[in-house]
Amino acid sequence: MRNERIYKIVMTGLMAALSYVVFTFLQIKITLPGGDATSIHLGNAVCVLAALLLGGLYGGIGGAIGMTIGDLLDPVYITYAPKTFILKLCIGLITGLIAHKIGKISTEKDTRKVLLFTILAACGGLLFNVIFDPLVGYFYKLIILGKPAAELTLAWNIAATSINAITSAIVSVTVYMALRPALKKAGLFITIGKTTE
Repeated sequence: MRNERIYKIVMTGLMAALSYVVFTFLQIKITLPGGDATSIHLGNAVCVLAALLLGGLYGGIGGAIGMTIGDLLDPVYITYAPKTFILKLCIGLITGLIAHKIGKISTEKDTRKVLLFTILAACGGLLFNVIFDPLVGYFYKLIILGKPAAELTLAWNIAATSINAITSAIVSVTVYMALRPALKKAGLFITIGKTTE
């Protein structure tokens, strides 16, 4: 594909916009004591999908930018924007590492291997988030809100993050496996690893 770098940048912007919309407008917000909140959303699915399609760096940046903007525009989440950016970037990087560096899904011809490494990559990136989002969130809240608020919201955050991870893994893998042949047929499929990310 000609101008692959420009295509990746445009797609990164598209994924940032999509993750913002999905995170902001398609979420179920759960209000917690102390004015805090957590939510059930599919923003992480877009981040994982972006990493599967564009590679870990571009995908992670797209998801991180979109959900960070969502945090910045929400008075409840505004203080969590730095944490969101770092964690969502890491989801993309881990997903991209497993999918493209280990599984080489963009060059693999065996659909079963592609499916296997797509599932492993999605699960790897989202498992990182299940562990580190509540953990980093706990210490973040401990510093900002004080210990009682941090402990009070930890269990809710673990539950919401786990639900988000399961639904995001299912959605991102399903959408990627459906998009892959269509993008190849249209000549828009990016082969990760042949050019620099």
